[in-house]
Amino acid sequence: MKELVTSVDIDAPAETVWDVLVDFESYPEWNPRTRITGTAAEGERLVVAPGPAAEGMPTFRPTVLRADGTELRWLGHLYVRGLFDGEHVFSVEDLGDGRSRFTQSESFRGLLVRPLVRLYGEDTESGFHAVNAALKARSESIAARPTSESPAYRPSVEGDGHSAEASVDTAA
Repeated sequence: MKELVTSVDIDAPAETVWDVLVDFESYPEWNPRTRITGTAAEGERLVVAPGPAAEGMPTFRPTVLRADGTELRWLGHLYVRGLFDGEHVFSVEDLGDGRSRFTQSESFRGLLVRPLVRLYGEDTESGFHAVNAALKARSESIAARPTSESPAYRPSVEGDGHSAEASVDTAA
């Protein structure tokens, strides 16, 4: 068995990081390495394909083993079970004070582990780091946006604020 583990600390709440991680439809906006189709729910099958920055990597159809708001775990197989199996884990740890730690790991098992890890191992690990950095950037960008609950949120009101002619600009 071979295992890869990477992690990154993120200046965003764990809930924000989780929401970005499982919003597969938005991956083309921020994740150049991976495209995922499906739903992050236990028992669901996903299609995990390479993004534009990961051409040549294989497409997997893993089964979600866990998706609970802190951990997304799936098990995928290359062609048939036992040939080259990968159990991929994404975990989001709440560090407090609006910070979190994202860890991405994968354990590989099967007959073809040695040759395939030799062939794809470095690119896979660099891909993990690239996805971690992209997830960090996306999550921190979202966390930095003013919300109606944050002190930085100050909508501007034109008019007297009471009449039908008043308008509110929430982009301010």
